[in-house]
Amino acid sequence: MTAIAVNPEALKDTVTAALGGKARRVQVALGEVTVEVAAQDYHAAALILRDAQGCQFEQLIDLCGVDYSAYGDGVWEGARYCVVSHLLSVSLNQRVRLKVFATDDEFPLVDSVTDIWRAANWYEREAFDLYGIVFEGHDDLRRILTDYGFIGHPFRKDFPLSGHVEMRYDAELKRVVYQPVTIEPREITPRIIREDNYGGLK
Repeated sequence: MTAIAVNPEALKDTVTAALGGKARRVQVALGEVTVEVAAQDYHAAALILRDAQGCQFEQLIDLCGVDYSAYGDGVWEGARYCVVSHLLSVSLNQRVRLKVFATDDEFPLVDSVTDIWRAANWYEREAFDLYGIVFEGHDDLRRILTDYGFIGHPFRKDFPLSGHVEMRYDAELKRVVYQPVTIEPREITPRIIREDNYGGLK
């Protein structure tokens, strides 16, 4: 027997009632429910969304970081770093997006939800690696995509496109070495070939 999808407005009301004062904003856009909570309420709100009657979001299907510093062509005035999670209730056939903003742009910190959904483990490591968002309570928060000696967080809007250092294997030293990036700007001009009767056209 297949569960019937919940009406987004009805789900909005259910989530709002379940979270109470922990919900800063709950809205429906394009048929999807998004709820925003404060950083100090994030862990408690996630637990409610997993366990509350009518919510029952047993699965975390995605979690990512977002850097809002260039959002809307730089007119964004709120906190810079956000963690966005997508939750799924298999039993009730419904989804919700959960957003939380880190309060400190210099040291973005939010609670880990790995004790609620174990699937958050690698997602939180990725957000830490790429954005520098620290997840308090994560038991193994280390880089997952970049190299051990990597400097910086490459998905931040102010990270240089060329990076800081390059890594290569040095055959003489027989080890991996790091050196400053050296990129020479070059202009690429497309080669245009014009032939008479190209493609059978005259």
